Amino acid sequence: MNQLEALKQFTTVVADTGDFQQIAAYAPQDATTNPSLILKAVQMPAYQPLLAKAVAEAKVAGHGNATVDAVMDVLLVSFGCEILKLIPGRVSTEVDARLSFDQAATEAKARQLIALYNAAGIANDRILIKMAATWEGIQAAATLEAEGIHTNLTLLFSFAQAVACADAKVQLISPFVGRIYDWYKKQAGADWDEQLRAGTNDPGVQSVARIYAYYKRHGVATEVMGASFRNVGQIKALAGCDLLTISPDLLAQLRDASDALPQALNAAQPADVGLAEDRTRTHLSEPAFRFALNEDAMATDKLSEGIRAFVKDTHTLEALIQSAL
Repeated sequence: MNQLEALKQFTTVVADTGDFQQIAAYAPQDATTNPSLILKAVQMPAYQPLLAKAVAEAKVAGHGNATVDAVMDVLLVSFGCEILKLIPGRVSTEVDARLSFDQAATEAKARQLIALYNAAGIANDRILIKMAATWEGIQAAATLEAEGIHTNLTLLFSFAQAVACADAKVQLISPFVGRIYDWYKKQAGADWDEQLRAGTNDPGVQSVARIYAYYKRHGVATEVMGASFRNVGQIKALAGCDLLTISPDLLAQLRDASDALPQALNAAQPADVGLAEDRTRTHLSEPAFRFALNEDAMATDKLSEGIRAFVKDTHTLEALIQSAL
């Protein structure tokens, strides 16, 4: 048994890619996409027909006219539909990151995307609508979940974000292991000790382990999906997490390794990690959430940086669409 097969025994493996031609090789349960992954994929020759098809479909829907925004929605859903042909589970499709601080617009865009999926014959239970875990994004998710539209809160770096997502009863959160690791490594500079901060001592791993333990201890139904991995050591340290979304190159490393991969996290026996106050279920008002997030320099930096990066790639993708139009 290779390590990928071992991991699948106690964790749902999710492919983190927009390149659906790679997905079949690893047989994941679910798949996730984001603007950066879609941009990377749509620039490959193999996916040019999908862009052309999205433009044509948007023009038909617009009675001969199509906006960049309309083509974007069709393109995102087209990728999702192709991915769903290859996996038994769900695909995550992301709302425009420029809407991260606009609750009403986020809800409206999510409904538009779901309507396109439904028109393609895809049921809501196979779709997760992704949005940034800002206060506005989390409140939008609460509204959407009540409507039966399931959500994936991404760019999640802090415990406060996880607590607010639990309050909102979101379906799934994506805490970003690798980006947390990146921030602390950059801050430490020459003082960073890779060996000392590996495995369970990795700051990104510690963040996810704390959230996972808190959710399981208090019966929070929201699924935890570790994301943004830099190495297989981080994946191994979170084996047993509800889900892990993994890039194709790391999936390949797991598939090609045969060393034992034991379960690290266990829902039935959550580890004694985190702070003492984690033993009490807490709730956050908007002011408390914003203050807690502000107090976490890493989370504040990485959330802002992540939104900016997704917006930049969205602009580039829109330019490609405009050229196609």
